[in-house]
Amino acid sequence: MDRLGSLSIFIAVAEQGSFIGASRKLERSPTAVSRAVAALEDEWGVQLFTRTTRANALTKAGETYLEQARRVIAEYDGLRDAVSLQGDPSGLITITAPEMFGRMHVLPLVQDFMATNPRVEISLLLLNRLVSFIDEGVDLGFRIANLADSSLRAIRLGEVRQVLCASPDYLAKAGIPAHPGDLAGHRTIVTTGSRLLPAHWRFWFGQSERNVQVKPQMAVNSVQAALEAAVRGGGIVRALSYQVAPLEATGALRRLLATYELPPVPVQLVYPAGRHLPPRTRLFIDHTVGKLRQQLLETG
Repeated sequence: MDRLGSLSIFIAVAEQGSFIGASRKLERSPTAVSRAVAALEDEWGVQLFTRTTRANALTKAGETYLEQARRVIAEYDGLRDAVSLQGDPSGLITITAPEMFGRMHVLPLVQDFMATNPRVEISLLLLNRLVSFIDEGVDLGFRIANLADSSLRAIRLGEVRQVLCASPDYLAKAGIPAHPGDLAGHRTIVTTGSRLLPAHWRFWFGQSERNVQVKPQMAVNSVQAALEAAVRGGGIVRALSYQVAPLEATGALRRLLATYELPPVPVQLVYPAGRHLPPRTRLFIDHTVGKLRQQLLETG
């Protein structure tokens, strides 16, 4: 029996929660996956999964076995890496990031990395939704949020804030709001969709958060388009600080109501806990973390 192969199959079943899911991920038949796990159970004399028609849950013995199996695979991969490091790193890294953050910050770093590591291929998924690392085959992800998923390891890169801004021309005509309540008398642009419905913007009032209702005059489903509309004098828009920073630096937009901004949100580089990182992925992390921390320090 190929013990390393069987351990990899067992880990896939545990992570996918089913034999069918593991078979799809590994591109093997469900029968082959089931037989590999059964062979491990026979060899060790324990039941690793509680099987049902819908899913397969780890037993207590299975949980212990999973931890050790991951360690064995990691050690084997480490041995393989020690040999592969004698040459240039190669292979595919799949990375996900929010669309605008990826375009502004991640893409330039990816291109710099590939210029010095020509044998590495990168698939960059710029998506404004949460991506499943297992189902979509992702290696690394950039998240702008507090993480609730304890199965992810996180490297903190910095933080961003939700900010309000408007063009100097608009403010010269409409006046500068001194309090969130003043927004009722201003034109506002929202990025929640295409329907002009009342929106609620949250603010920090000293010791707590409170909602302030605004009635938008424009709704657009693109942050970039909303910022462009604000630059043209369309009104006050809300966006993340890194999105506004280039326009603020040129004077095209001016930040408003800074004392009422919500607490910052962390920007983190994440990957699944327990997953072995090959040399190419570790090299990309080393290449990226310091540069992004400096960028976010300047734009946060």
